[in-house]
Amino acid sequence: MSALPTPVRQADRLYHDLLSPAEIREFRDRARKIAADVVAPSARRIADGDERVDGFPRDVFDGLASAGLFRVPFAAEVGGDGLAHPVTAIAVAIEELAYYSSSIAAVFDVHCILAGNALTHGTPAQQQQWLSQVTNGSVVGAFATTEPDASSDLSPHAVQTIAVQHGDAWILNGRKRWISNSPVAGLVVTLARTGDRLSMFVVDTSLPGVRVGEPDQKMGNRGQLTADVWFEDVELASDCLLGGQPGHGLRHALATLTLGRIGIAAAGVGMAQAAFDHAVAHLSTREAFGRKLATNQHWQFLMADRATEIENARNLYLKAALRRDAGEAFPEPEAAMAKQYGSRLAVDMARDAVQAFGGLGFARELGADGTPGPVEAIYRDSKIGEIYEGTNEILKWIIARDIFGKEITG
Repeated sequence: MSALPTPVRQADRLYHDLLSPAEIREFRDRARKIAADVVAPSARRIADGDERVDGFPRDVFDGLASAGLFRVPFAAEVGGDGLAHPVTAIAVAIEELAYYSSSIAAVFDVHCILAGNALTHGTPAQQQQWLSQVTNGSVVGAFATTEPDASSDLSPHAVQTIAVQHGDAWILNGRKRWISNSPVAGLVVTLARTGDRLSMFVVDTSLPGVRVGEPDQKMGNRGQLTADVWFEDVELASDCLLGGQPGHGLRHALATLTLGRIGIAAAGVGMAQAAFDHAVAHLSTREAFGRKLATNQHWQFLMADRATEIENARNLYLKAALRRDAGEAFPEPEAAMAKQYGSRLAVDMARDAVQAFGGLGFARELGADGTPGPVEAIYRDSKIGEIYEGTNEILKWIIARDIFGKEITG
């Protein structure tokens, strides 16, 4: 196997974090060590796996639980770390995880940001029952809003999963699609129509009538298992209604998805940084026509642009996260800006890294000596960031709405 140059963390030289408080700067060091120890050794296996054969990366999930990473965004009362800036901390954790594995960053995002954050809208009893299990990793969390005919549009008329009150219970029927973590989830926080409004329910996946399909086979993020989930006359106790009152589901969902966009932005920065670091190492050592590739002005100017964009993308997600920690439930337009900018940058930088490496950039592994392709998986994994947690086109519309107002944009 040929030895490739070891990438150096260029952000440690080029980026100077003047936004984050000391608590977050110290936490980044902790998150980076956990990612290097727990995620990096399994990253290639996960990236090249088959969802239906290799399944969920349980060993890595359990390793993150043992390291205490799932406690980061939650209050001490439910087993969390009780940090002063939990949203910023979780975003930083996602960047550090995505540097090695977009799949693991996504698993963490869904478990903590989507399912976990949604549960923070629950009653104290619901939080004690479910959040304590999320924080210690004894249960895998999932979050279900998307349906075969409802994804970006989560209006009551679009959502076809319906919960009907029957005495002291609710009867749930419907189908959800693209539900991350669902093949192994112990709970699914589910959006359903209740009358003419929407509500969220905490659904124990062991209940009769809950059925999870085969994992989808995807281009990238293969360790982030997604599947359809069916609910067929599932009987839910009254205490499964999130927050205890019907009709608040859309607000809870949108607040959670806004937080999720910050996570996707951070994942984009992590992938972009990884691709950038690999490209810098290669361009600085690879020779063609008797000189280093980095002596070409094309690569100098392109990488200068990408360094600037990574700086901007990191600042955007940190600003959005800090606003959320300051009490802003919907930190727009920064959250939308951060997500669409960071996810697009990850795709652009991964494509540039593939081009810089040439044939080796396109390869998963060389047949001659087993040399692994260093950036092919980043290219595959990065694309989904432009699609989920609100497509980038929808997010540009949200930003435009902040510019022109709803009366013009709709």
